[in-house]
Amino acid sequence: MAGRSKKKAETIFLVCEETGDYNYTLKRKPGGEKLRLKKYCPRVRKHTWHAEKKK
Repeated sequence: MAGRSKKKAETIFLVCEETGDYNYTLKRKPGGEKLRLKKYCPRVRKHTWHAEKKK
């Protein structure tokens, strides 16, 4: 086990593609492809696409 680096969970934000609001935060391990989910946006009061963004 010597020399192995543990990948810590990092905080990412889900940003609404229509308004640019940071509506959701998640903790996930680094690596993999970027998330793009349909989530509820309170400003426009409907489900919109949210993309992953690091602060």
